[in-house]
Amino acid sequence: MTVKQLSLPELADACLELGVPAVGLWREPVRAYGVEAAAKLVREAGLTVTTLCRGGFLTAIDPEARAAALADNRRAVEEAAALGTDTLVLVSGGLPAGSRDLHGARERIADALGELGPYAERHGVRLAIEALHPMYASDRCVVSTLTQALDLAERFPAHQVGVTVDTYHIWWDDQAPAQIARAGAGGRIHTFQLADWTTPLPEGVLNGRGQIGDGAIDMREWKGYVEAAGYTGAIEVELFNDGLWARDGREVLAETANRFVEQVIR
Repeated sequence: MTVKQLSLPELADACLELGVPAVGLWREPVRAYGVEAAAKLVREAGLTVTTLCRGGFLTAIDPEARAAALADNRRAVEEAAALGTDTLVLVSGGLPAGSRDLHGARERIADALGELGPYAERHGVRLAIEALHPMYASDRCVVSTLTQALDLAERFPAHQVGVTVDTYHIWWDDQAPAQIARAGAGGRIHTFQLADWTTPLPEGVLNGRGQIGDGAIDMREWKGYVEAAGYTGAIEVELFNDGLWARDGREVLAETANRFVEQVIR
């Protein structure tokens, strides 16, 4: 999504050109291109698919809507398996229209995970609950902290359900470092994502993720937390940013790779 202006073939070519070995994919462009075709494309390019995003939106009260959400998540699991990734990222969903019941919404997520976790395991896929910043709690994700995400995940085996650690969403939370350690001790850090926090946020706030190095987050500090917790997997950069999307995608990808080296590795 950092360079969603690139087609999947263009993305694969740019990754090869820049020496980027792995890519996290989103369902919409994959499905538009064709799941099997996308799997063949990345496989032949020698790219590893780190995660597929996204499943989730599991808070519906209406039985038909709940059944539809579960069916869509089962499809997402199958798509992840076809792409060769073992991790499906979940954005859990906001409050249903007219509801103010956060607790009930979180319990419905747990109920859904109880059905989806074993299904994912049979396909060799793990579910990674992503906590989103509290500003998204009403409409997008009632799971706002790593504590809440782990409280849900720990009801299930770690090889079925874990968490996504995303700097953009948790950098403000002084409990997050301890929760990263908790997640690592349980083998539940399934992916680690970077995006920076810059202000002012744009209208609607969704596409406000800053290029790493442009904002308030110390990326090396958070990398240190996940490494201390035992995480050795890929590190993704996931930026929703209209300004970046308006630029040449290859240029943005090259800039992002350089920032990753400067702000995270060195």
